[in-house]
Amino acid sequence: MPGLYQKDDYDLAGFAVGAAERGTLLPRKDIGPGDALIGLASSGVHSNGFSLVRKVVERTGLAFDAPAPFAPVMKLGGALLTPTKLYVKSCLKAIRETGGIKALAHITGGGFTDNIPRVLPKTLGVRIDLAAVPVLPVFKWLAQEGNIAELEMLRTFNCGIGMVAVVQRDKAVDIMKVFSDNGERAVLLGEVTEATGSERVVYDGHLDLAP
Repeated sequence: MPGLYQKDDYDLAGFAVGAAERGTLLPRKDIGPGDALIGLASSGVHSNGFSLVRKVVERTGLAFDAPAPFAPVMKLGGALLTPTKLYVKSCLKAIRETGGIKALAHITGGGFTDNIPRVLPKTLGVRIDLAAVPVLPVFKWLAQEGNIAELEMLRTFNCGIGMVAVVQRDKAVDIMKVFSDNGERAVLLGEVTEATGSERVVYDGHLDLAP
């Protein structure tokens, strides 16, 4: 991370390896036009976009131990480092109880624009209703203070959605209920479409970035 690590600094990274029965692996091969997209709310910035976050903070002149303008009861540094939400338990429960989840896209660096197409056949795309995205105050603050355009926000940050499930349309309501019953804020985000041209993610409307 340029601007953060000094000479001789290093970090430690870990990973986990799991095993699954071959027939249960995602994405499934039956994804098609009309399948619904369900978004699960994020807890904050998660772990992506921090080079831009640091530039915005530097631009404001705020110290990391100052009150966070978007969450005054917290220090700025602590608010920005709110732990990444983990979706494993709720997603596994929804997969097992409904049988309607066809793919899961973790919204990390690259946002919707880069991450959703990775779980789809190359012939398919998605249409997303940006008005359905529950934009968190931290993203509104970053957009305003950094003068960041909407498309750059969408390509850099999760903007309030940390996981997207591609689901069977007629099971969407049941799947959303399972998510809700397991502590997730779930929203109907859009649908799968035939891919048209090079743009596989089409946005309708706009993010609510007003402070």
